[in-house]
Amino acid sequence: MVPTRKGLYGLYAITDSRWCPPDRLDLLAELIRAAISGGAAIIQLREKSLSDQDLEPAARLLKEICQQHGRLFIINDRVELAAKIKAHGVHIGKDDIDFHQARKLIRDGIVGVSCYNSLELAKRFQDLGADYVAFGSIFPSPTKPDAVRADLQLLSEARSVLNIPICAIGGITEENIHRVAAAGADMAAVISGLWDCHEITARARSLADAMKNRRE
Repeated sequence: MVPTRKGLYGLYAITDSRWCPPDRLDLLAELIRAAISGGAAIIQLREKSLSDQDLEPAARLLKEICQQHGRLFIINDRVELAAKIKAHGVHIGKDDIDFHQARKLIRDGIVGVSCYNSLELAKRFQDLGADYVAFGSIFPSPTKPDAVRADLQLLSEARSVLNIPICAIGGITEENIHRVAAAGADMAAVISGLWDCHEITARARSLADAMKNRRE
């Protein structure tokens, strides 16, 4: 078993069906392995359209790959599926399952929470027992163009008052990830900035190195 909370740092790779189709398991596995080879520390399976039953084969595959490489595997929103396959944790947002219900089902695993641009919300979830909080969209996001915007100053403020890991998300690329690291984020969640390229391993290495440099 991967030591869970100790792995909450670095490049946090989030799947998107445009680049990581969950129904094409061979391709999905190839992409995830490439990202891990480049240094991705955490993999999140995010898919809004399929049922839990249809998504389960992809979830089990990614969990197995992450286990093999000592990486964390998180599932977005689908707490029951995460509990069923014993994923390392879940990530929930404002429209997902209640935090207390999530913690009840994921007792010993990770529960991360989106806090958008609210430090007060992050403090509340820290007090409730969240393992990490996420802020964003830090930059304009091609994945969620209408997302609530946060800023780098919020990351710095959060770093000064929170005792749990902080994740930044939204529009993070090779060109701006160093700003996220400098502001104090422990993790940088990346979607298009990772997958929308031809050399996944090289891109992951560039992103992961930027976050690694913050820790050194």
